[in-house]
Amino acid sequence: MTNWLPDLSSGVGPVYIRVADSIESAISHGVLPPGTKLPPQRNLAYDIGVTIGTISRAYALVHERGLVAGEVGRGTYVLDRANSKPIEQADPITQALAGTRGFDAPGDKIRFDTTAAPDIGQGEIIGRLFTEISRDHQLEISSYSRNFPASWFAAGRAWLGRNGWYPDVENVVPTLGAHAAAIAVISAVTSPGDKIVFENLTYTQVSRGARLLGRRSILVDSDEQGIIPDDFERVCQQQHPRLAFLMPTAHNPTVATMPEARRRAIIAIARRHSVWLIEDDLYGGMTQDQNPLIASLAPERTFLVSGLSKAVTAGVRGGWVACPQHFAQRIRITHKMTTGGLPFILAETGARLVLEGHAEALRRKSAEEIRAREALAREILAGSDFNSHPHVPFLWLKLPEPWLSGTFKNAALADGVLVDDEDEFKAGRTDKVYHRVRVAFSSPQGREEVAAGLMTLRRLLDNGSASYDSYS
Repeated sequence: MTNWLPDLSSGVGPVYIRVADSIESAISHGVLPPGTKLPPQRNLAYDIGVTIGTISRAYALVHERGLVAGEVGRGTYVLDRANSKPIEQADPITQALAGTRGFDAPGDKIRFDTTAAPDIGQGEIIGRLFTEISRDHQLEISSYSRNFPASWFAAGRAWLGRNGWYPDVENVVPTLGAHAAAIAVISAVTSPGDKIVFENLTYTQVSRGARLLGRRSILVDSDEQGIIPDDFERVCQQQHPRLAFLMPTAHNPTVATMPEARRRAIIAIARRHSVWLIEDDLYGGMTQDQNPLIASLAPERTFLVSGLSKAVTAGVRGGWVACPQHFAQRIRITHKMTTGGLPFILAETGARLVLEGHAEALRRKSAEEIRAREALAREILAGSDFNSHPHVPFLWLKLPEPWLSGTFKNAALADGVLVDDEDEFKAGRTDKVYHRVRVAFSSPQGREEVAAGLMTLRRLLDNGSASYDSYS
């Protein structure tokens, strides 16, 4: 094992990137030759006066660059450059936008890092619809989508509605998924420099997209019932945000669901401070949650977004947004400007899936499959501390001592399983540490693969001391 220490006096960006760059430089100059064992992460963190999480992220980055390999119980070793993949420089801006996931997911790992709908035979239905649409709409699929059929809006109204409430069809806009819908709303109702409220933990693809648009993220505290009203009030009084992004049902990644009283309290605060709301309901239709949608309680300021990706199919990119009155045209134009527009064949397929009843049938089948997989997780991870829901395709796992979120993610990767550490869901810099990872189990091809991945995680949880030898 080497006593090498990184030189952090030069370079730019976060400390973990400078550590990674220093490792790469040392490898390039022969200071760390092939086969060298890097210092244990806890030792290096102590020696240079940073957190173990910082070193964990640095080691993960040089692993992604193809410079090192790690094995639980053995440590992290410098690879032979002749046998490693080409090195790609990761600039700080790119790294900040990408989050903690690798740019290209390894193809030989069990993917517990994505919540796309499980494979339940939807490919056959979608293939048939593609054939029918290609036959019936040859002109439309060869050109740009300038005129939207009424069916696209009717499908959105049907899919967005829940618990007896449905948006007015004239307020619905078809989009390229829920993410594109949220970005279109942010672009339409805020300006560069405006502040947007996000929970400390959230779906950060939206918060990163907002930063890319020049908006500023501000954080609000949450508990097991979602955003804490008192803290939301404080943020609104002090920061004067323009918009807040909410996931009140089956929050990603915590699985929390906001009760009706809390929803009404958040709405009252938003009204007092003239704050627009985005309600992300991607998982809501799967949970059978009976709480009213925020959009149904405050339609004058809420943009309700959802789509087909989690319950039906991610590849079709079907999504919709229900807008406050008189905003639909603005959102439709903004969506076109930010995405380039809707492909006819995808929008038509999404609409037919909903209106012909396929989407609802597939959602039921997805819910059944997810229930079975969640039951597997409960059985295999029995005794562990985690939040889950029978119809939600992920769980929020609390790690026992001595595991840290980043080190557990790296150990799982070395053992062939991709999970997301807690940093993937942090919308901004925060001192809060949760010591959790998100384990998503909808994408593996079958339950046997799910069980195999969960057993791997179980072994890591039970063998926490291994983390000190190679990842901490």
